[in-house]
Formats: sequence, C-alpha cells, structure tokens
Amino acid sequence: MINLHGVSKKYGRESIALHNISVSIGAGEFVSVVGQSGTGKTTLVKLLIAEERPTNGKISIGGWDITKIRQSEIPLLRRQIGVIFQDFKLLPNKTTTENVAFALEVAGERTKRIREIVPRVLDIVGLNSKSRNFPHQLSGGEQQRVAIARSLVHRPKILVADEPTGNLDAINTHEIIEILKKINSFGTTVVLVTHNREIVNHLNRRVISLSEGTIMSDEEQGKYKLT
Repeated sequence: MINLHGVSKKYGRESIALHNISVSIGAGEFVSVVGQSGTGKTTLVKLLIAEERPTNGKISIGGWDITKIRQSEIPLLRRQIGVIFQDFKLLPNKTTTENVAFALEVAGERTKRIREIVPRVLDIVGLNSKSRNFPHQLSGGEQQRVAIARSLVHRPKILVADEPTGNLDAINTHEIIEILKKINSFGTTVVLVTHNREIVNHLNRRVISLSEGTIMSDEEQGKYKLT
C-alpha cells in the first residue's frame, strides 16, 4: 500500500529532515509514527501527500510511483489519501454539513451524490445531530470529527492523521482514537503521527519510531519508548 525505499529529504545543504528511510505499510494496517519534535514526522506526512518531494529515493502509494508526481495528478492522489491535522482547518462561515460538502464540491461532485455522501460520513463520526452547527458552536473534539468526516468523503484507501489530538483533552482524545479505529476496521489504512505516549501504548499496534530523521525501531506491537 505505502512503500518508501531509500527516501531522504534535505532542506538546503545542512538540514536533513529524513535520511535513507525504507519502510512498507500494508493495506488495512494501523500504524503509529512517533518521535520528538524535529525527528521528521511532519516531513514524512508532506512526502506522502506530495506537498514535498524527496531529495532521493522512491515513494509509491498503492503501486503508483509518486516520487516525481505531476502537479496535475496531486488532486487524484489526495482523493486516495485522507488527511487530518492538529488544527481543524474548518471554514468558519460554513455549517458542519457545508464544511464536509465543500470537499466534494471542489472536486466537481454532483449535488445528488453530495446529499447522499455527507450524512453517511457524519454518521460514522457521530455528528448528524450537529449538521447545522457552525464551527464556533462545536467543541474541539466535535470540530476534529468534522475534519475526519471531510477526509472520508472520497472513500480514501489511506487516512493520515498528523497529531489529530494535539489540541484536545483526554476525553476527546479517546473519542477521536476510537473513531480512527472504527475507520480502520472498515479496511482503511491508518497512519497516526503522534507524540502522545498514552495513545500509542493503549493502541498496542505497530509503531515506527523516528529519531534524527531515521527509523530507530519498527515493532508490530510496539510501545512509545522514546525519551
């Protein structure tokens, strides 16, 4: 599903964000990528969604070599990879339904199809009752659930969650992780990028640990061991 072979990313002559990374993530896996700030986690996310290009190496998603992806092909890639971030990136003047629908509208989806899809994804994240609320009327956890729903509208094969609970309290964090596990149970590959030790240890799933731009460990049922 996701394959990186000998991938490095440099910024200028001196700054090396990732160095010779080789890793494979299979279809349907739930993988946590952990590491302290500055270890290359965010750079890895940017490479997977083609926001950045590798300096060296090869990246393939579902057999598609995206190493030198054309700019015109990036929207197609991002329909296969749903992404959620620490900041929710919601449009403040649009309701829950409108925020989710917008992702389909910009892709040129038909109105009838949008009306079918939006309630389905809101049901997955438990927000049908808040469909008419604006972001300022939602809690932080609810706003993140809107963001997750929006990421699901194209039925992506992969969901990348970059510090999705960074702005949330413990209760909302637990709810978001349970939703990610639910999405994974549908067969979606989930890549969770986090520095939250409790989340990783509770999941008891595969853990890839980054340190200074390299893979320090890769364990099938791992724990957060970094200090």
